[in-house]
Amino acid sequence: MAYDDKNIFARIVRGEAPCIKVYEDDATLAIMDVMPQSEGHLLVLPKEGAELIYDLSPEAGAAAMATVQKMAAAVRKVLAPEGLLIAQFNGAAAGQTVPHVHFHLIPRRAGEELRPHAREMADMAQLEALAVRIRAAL
Repeated sequence: MAYDDKNIFARIVRGEAPCIKVYEDDATLAIMDVMPQSEGHLLVLPKEGAELIYDLSPEAGAAAMATVQKMAAAVRKVLAPEGLLIAQFNGAAAGQTVPHVHFHLIPRRAGEELRPHAREMADMAQLEALAVRIRAAL
C-alpha cells in the first residue's frame, strides 16, 4: 500500500495544518499531542513519508531517535516524571491512528491513570504554555 501524503501528520510536517511545535530540524518535528494521555505527552515525527517503521529509512529512523532522546531530556527537566513511556505503533491492530510513523513520549507517574489514546482534546492554551517550557529546556 502506498503512503498517503494527505494524512494529518504529513500535512503538519509540510506546514499545511496547525500544530504546537516544540522542536524542528531538517529530518524531524516534535509537537505536543493534542489528545494527550498525560501532561507533557508529545510526538516526534520523521519528516520522511512512511506509514510503518518497516518503511522508514535507517537515516530517518536514526534522526527520529536522536530527536526522541533530545525531547525526553527536555521533558524530564521540565516535568520531572517518575518515568517516560516511549511508544511507536505499527498498523491499526497495534493502535496506530495516523498512518505516518511517529513516536509518543508520555510522562508517567506511579498511580496516575493514562487517558485513552486519541480520544480527548486538550486545552490548546495549556498545551502551548507547556510547549514554551519544554522549548526553553532545549
